[in-house]
Amino acid sequence: MYYLYILRCRDNSLYCGQTNNLERRINEHNFDNNKSAKYLRGKKPVKLVYSEKYSTLQEAMKREVQIKKLTKAKKEAMIESKNNLLKII
Repeated sequence: MYYLYILRCRDNSLYCGQTNNLERRINEHNFDNNKSAKYLRGKKPVKLVYSEKYSTLQEAMKREVQIKKLTKAKKEAMIESKNNLLKII
């Protein structure tokens, strides 16, 4: 299983990535500067705000590219939409 994820940084910016182990990757971003993305240095802690599951790495990577092309407003709308859906369930 592969995951596309969006993190909210301390400065309220968003970071998008993909991984096969979501919990491990978030811990790396927060606690291991050698394995974290350079973009996140100085923006920690980060918090998971959105994720999607995919069966292949290629699907997750394709979705990551799509999301990275979105404006921040559209990403925020995606996050809010998923949060509202979870409140209903």
